[in-house]
Amino acid sequence: MRSLTFLAVLVFAATSQAQTGESRSLELEGGKRLSYTLHSHPADAHTAPPVGELAPTSALNAAKLLNLHLSAGDIEAAALLSNAPRRRFDVLRDYRAAVGEEEFKQVFARYFYPENRLLAEIAIGKHRLLIWDLNEGVNRIAGQYFVEIEGKYLLDDVPNEARTNLRWVLEAYRAGKIAR
Repeated sequence: MRSLTFLAVLVFAATSQAQTGESRSLELEGGKRLSYTLHSHPADAHTAPPVGELAPTSALNAAKLLNLHLSAGDIEAAALLSNAPRRRFDVLRDYRAAVGEEEFKQVFARYFYPENRLLAEIAIGKHRLLIWDLNEGVNRIAGQYFVEIEGKYLLDDVPNEARTNLRWVLEAYRAGKIAR
């Protein structure tokens, strides 16, 4: 009976973190219509502990893992969460050299601040865009791009049409053309 109760708790915990999805579309310049799915998360999704081991099994968990590595200054581990790890390593190394070690860590630690939040997850096929309100600065609405490959979500660092379309969604979100 105890194992059945434990299983019920696990199922409840997993479903309480589940996303809700809503099909939407965005009209781009030139009359092109872009279809996507909007997923919402609980307000504390970015600070809620994972159910089980933190692994890149969803875009949100991949972002948490990525930001955890980056806030610790571990660019090697972070780069391995990319579909272009060598390129990502070089970008992170150059950015860290430009801003310094402590500032680098601080930039990525802010994704875990309680006053910041994940506003939306946008899906186009296997590609995801996480839209964050980082609650500071002029460009406070930030985006992180992921792609599902063989059941793992990785940073989407390879130019492709879906990523470009997600960038258009992010720009529309920043401009207030998409309801929150």
